[in-house]
Amino acid sequence: AQLGGQTPLQLARPLSERGIPVLGTSPDQIDMAEDRGRFGALLGDLGLKAPPWAMAEGEADLLAAADQVGYPALVRPSYVLGGRAMAIVSGPDELKAWLVKEKPHGLVMVDRFLAGAVEIDVDALSDGDDTWIAGVMEHVEEAGVHSGDSACVLPPQGMTPESVADVRRQAAMLAATAHGALVAVAQLEVDAVEIFPAQGLGIRREVRGRG
Repeated sequence: AQLGGQTPLQLARPLSERGIPVLGTSPDQIDMAEDRGRFGALLGDLGLKAPPWAMAEGEADLLAAADQVGYPALVRPSYVLGGRAMAIVSGPDELKAWLVKEKPHGLVMVDRFLAGAVEIDVDALSDGDDTWIAGVMEHVEEAGVHSGDSACVLPPQGMTPESVADVRRQAAMLAATAHGALVAVAQLEVDAVEIFPAQGLGIRREVRGRG
């Protein structure tokens, strides 16, 4: 069986715990990519920059965290890489409305949203030692539009060769951390001359099982 999107990310650990062979990225590596605390620590270890971010639970803590991070803010449940329940809020009232609509359970991630940034997708294949960059794609829409709902151009049209080279460098560093990944998709955002890994490291993976 082969599955895509959020479904295999949620199935990987239960399948592994039941002894079903899972090909591709290990459940621990998926957790590293989706857990903002672990991913933030990874960026620090690699010396990569990130927009201000925080994790909070409950309305009062979430409002305080958003004030600390700054608006506009990107909010989403802590274990979601895709677009489900993700929103950009411009102030406390929109954040409260999001809480009423989504009713998130557990920790919520809050990232400073880089308004006006360009979002870049990079497909890379890595075994942890060697990494091959398949392509650097520039989103046509502004950063923040979910990748599944957006269009991309290849090669990127609005970046200098130096910026593209830096994107490739950062993507290769991130992809090499996903040992055994079939294809790692590093999302980055370009804001002026700075490049930031955006919203974690996505893993395009195949979940195959025998049972």
